[in-house]
Amino acid sequence: MNNPAKIQNWFESWFDSPYYHILYKNRDDTEAQKFLRNLLRVINPPSNAKILDLACGKGRHAIFLRKLNYKVVGTDLSKLSISEAKKNEVDGLNFFVADMREPLKNQKFNCIFNLFTSFGYFDNRADNLKVLEAAKQMLIGDGCFVIDFLNVDYIEKNLVSHEVKIIDNIEFKISRKIENGLIIKNIRVIDNKNSYDFQERLQALKIDYFSELLNQAGFYIHKVFGNYEMQEYKPETSERLLLICKRK
Repeated sequence: MNNPAKIQNWFESWFDSPYYHILYKNRDDTEAQKFLRNLLRVINPPSNAKILDLACGKGRHAIFLRKLNYKVVGTDLSKLSISEAKKNEVDGLNFFVADMREPLKNQKFNCIFNLFTSFGYFDNRADNLKVLEAAKQMLIGDGCFVIDFLNVDYIEKNLVSHEVKIIDNIEFKISRKIENGLIIKNIRVIDNKNSYDFQERLQALKIDYFSELLNQAGFYIHKVFGNYEMQEYKPETSERLLLICKRK
């Protein structure tokens, strides 16, 4: 049985699929926590800062930030992810289903984090700009907006075109390509005798694009790093593009 995801709204169908959570269930929490500690040392938010984890998934970053005594809100479009995240809600840690293109009403933050390549899902520049403009509306004063994106220059040289993963007796056949300004990952899931097709479509955005769009939205790039150890960004070799942005 085939049940292809709608390409137009791939993120809605894929992120709410149980197979998405199975495929990515082994993401490294230790690495994520180390990254957050490194990031917080660089941006040095107030001890009582309120932080928004924008496109938070099941909340692994937000949960750790709350353990560091920050007040945290996590938002995501996936109802399934937020349902899981809400199991970890405590005082000072709340999760909501929300579209990142729209600002949260009556909410202001010292820092907004958009982590683990949670940008560039949409098909046009206007939607990307809406994300940045919404972030600006929610940011307090000289607070910072952090975008953690992959480094497209590095991906272009190191793309793994095909791989197969077996997780919980489910086979994931994955193919990747860069086409028409998009990094496209096709995922065929084979579960018993059933097969399902999904797709991830990510805009292949480079630093010049971010700089121009951020400027249009009223931000400037304050600092740039190339990995989770907060080392210098080098287009040819850095695996990440980590932008620390401030309001103009």
